[in-house]
Amino acid sequence: MPGVRRMNGLALIGLLGLIGCGGSKPPAADGQAAGAAPAAGGGLSAFEMENGVGPITSVVTVGAVDHGLAEQGEKLFEAKCTACHKLTERYVGPSLGGVTVRRTPTYVMNMILAPDQMYEKHPVAKELLGEYMTQMPNLSLTTDQARALMEYLREHDATGEKH
Repeated sequence: MPGVRRMNGLALIGLLGLIGCGGSKPPAADGQAAGAAPAAGGGLSAFEMENGVGPITSVVTVGAVDHGLAEQGEKLFEAKCTACHKLTERYVGPSLGGVTVRRTPTYVMNMILAPDQMYEKHPVAKELLGEYMTQMPNLSLTTDQARALMEYLREHDATGEKH
């Protein structure tokens, strides 16, 4: 019965992780936190609540989708992200289709660049961790790579199709 005891122990660890990372309200169906901004942001500023926690500390402005950068982002997405994410379906992690509509470009880039900080400090990231029970690893990407990934996601969200 050692296998059963180990499974029970793993289930208990998972349950404790869910309790420790979850909030009192479940996340909305689209993965966005219930309500526009949680009342208790754990000491986060209004900027951090909207744009996440990480190395990007000013608003990332975007114009029209940069298709060349999006092409680079698609290659990165296929190499680094598809083991856990799909664009149109839930997988190990949340579906990334529509993420650039639900989140600011700064938030998306901070999640890509500093998921560990986001899970530790940001209530929306904590809720996602509680729902998916898998923490996104820090892939040590550069700011330029994160921007390329974000452009790819923006391009997908603009057309609803993979390019």
